Amino acid sequence: MNKLKFACLAWALTAGIAAQAGGILTNTNQSVAFLRNPARDAAIGLDGVYSNPAGVIFLGDGLHLGFNWQYAHQTRTIESQNQLFKLGYKNNGLDTKEFEGVANAPIIPSLQAAYNKGNWSFQMNFSVPGGGGKCEFDKGIGSFETVVGGIASRLIGVSSALNSQIGALGASVPNVTGYDVDGYMKGKQFYFGLQLGAARKLNEHLSVYGGLRLLYGTASYEARLNNIRVMNGSEGMTLPEYFAGVEKGLQTAGVNIEHTITQVVGQAVAAGMTQEQAMQLPQVQQLVAAGQNLEAVGNELTASATTLAPYSNGVNLMSDQTGWGIAPVLGIDYKTGAFNFAAKYEFKTRMRMKNKSDLKEASVISATNKFVNGTSVPEDAPALLTLGAQWSVTDNVRLNAGYHHFFDKSAHWYQHSEKLLDSDTNEYLGGAEWDINDKLQVSGGMQLTRYGLTDEYMNDMSFVVNSWTFGLGAGYKVSDKVKINVAYFQTNYEHYDMNTPEQNMQSLGLNIPAGKNSFTRTNNVFGVGVELTL
Repeated sequence: MNKLKFACLAWALTAGIAAQAGGILTNTNQSVAFLRNPARDAAIGLDGVYSNPAGVIFLGDGLHLGFNWQYAHQTRTIESQNQLFKLGYKNNGLDTKEFEGVANAPIIPSLQAAYNKGNWSFQMNFSVPGGGGKCEFDKGIGSFETVVGGIASRLIGVSSALNSQIGALGASVPNVTGYDVDGYMKGKQFYFGLQLGAARKLNEHLSVYGGLRLLYGTASYEARLNNIRVMNGSEGMTLPEYFAGVEKGLQTAGVNIEHTITQVVGQAVAAGMTQEQAMQLPQVQQLVAAGQNLEAVGNELTASATTLAPYSNGVNLMSDQTGWGIAPVLGIDYKTGAFNFAAKYEFKTRMRMKNKSDLKEASVISATNKFVNGTSVPEDAPALLTLGAQWSVTDNVRLNAGYHHFFDKSAHWYQHSEKLLDSDTNEYLGGAEWDINDKLQVSGGMQLTRYGLTDEYMNDMSFVVNSWTFGLGAGYKVSDKVKINVAYFQTNYEHYDMNTPEQNMQSLGLNIPAGKNSFTRTNNVFGVGVELTL
């Protein structure tokens, strides 16, 4: 089995998430109004079709349409530390290396629609509540490169030991001082969501909502690993070239051993010994033992060459996933005086992503077995509870507060990785909105996101880190029926530092020493939207 294929694809399959505000698998930035002020959980507006659907009924009668476009740029940075990096030809002898992935989502669309008539509001929301773009790591990632480093480390020991044994026999094998490799990985991922539902105004203060959300996930991934070489100084060798050099050195040593035995036995026979007596001489027995040892070493290296042969020409992989799921959504809104309160509950969406890939069988690397062709991978979108409050301080100034709770630990992810989290995800939001005049409106807000991260959950194939976000923007009423929204949204991520455990890859005969990883990200979003009232 080609284990490096699995390691490469394992990264790629989790690297395709672009613009994200919300939980581990959920995007909550579904409108430009949200970008302007994330605390929209109790706001009355067309964007409430997603954030406060029960409150949309208070917009008044008519057909309300909203079109939103967002552009997002994100980076993911991993600073990895491992002794094996010192062996990398391009790493300047350093044990620390930075891996950066760039994710762009040039078009993140969403559409909100509501038809209000009397006490009823019929609503539709189309958006991208997960994924939304592609991510590229043009140099691969640390956990992948350390496997190549482990191969080089093993061969350094092999060459050193062999040369110390056969040097006196007038033979040698190629020296190994390090490795070189070119890695590239890219993933694209989109979760499209269609939500349909209706709100009912029970009285002038209270309304309720019920609906269904359909999620359809599609993803494609590309992974390449090229030019794997072991280095002797500045000279590179492919693995077949290295093993061919080792075989040649062992053959030379074997020939020299046979020649020396022939000379020693010949001299002993000439001095009066029999052939049998001569073969029992200590010098001859030592040479025979050396030859047998070299034969055993040769057999072992042949097995190693066979094991590593699939990596000789690099790796080129493609993988695709698709899946879908459906879940109910409930909401409630209560108005009293200058205050509005709202709540929404999205049920867990059961998702199973089916693999269509080049990987035909399971690997000894358990984390990568989720990508075997024909298998279905659990990727539930966790349930979400949102609570919000809005206070109209004056007729033209509103203050907002919100709380989000993602029930991550109740979802089902591959190999129940959700159980490795210390807690569910929690978000805390606040913001304000000011109507400067009848046409111009400005707003801004912040969001604090806290995940229940642990070292056991985190890895450089897929990661999130705690963050705080701010958004600001403006709305302008072109007419009574047309409103334009513009916004800028930025997420500021903390660093998460972890220790990586030692890995013993017995099937490859490799040992990957313990190391460290430090994770962080950036996220910048710009959005433009238009709202129509017909």
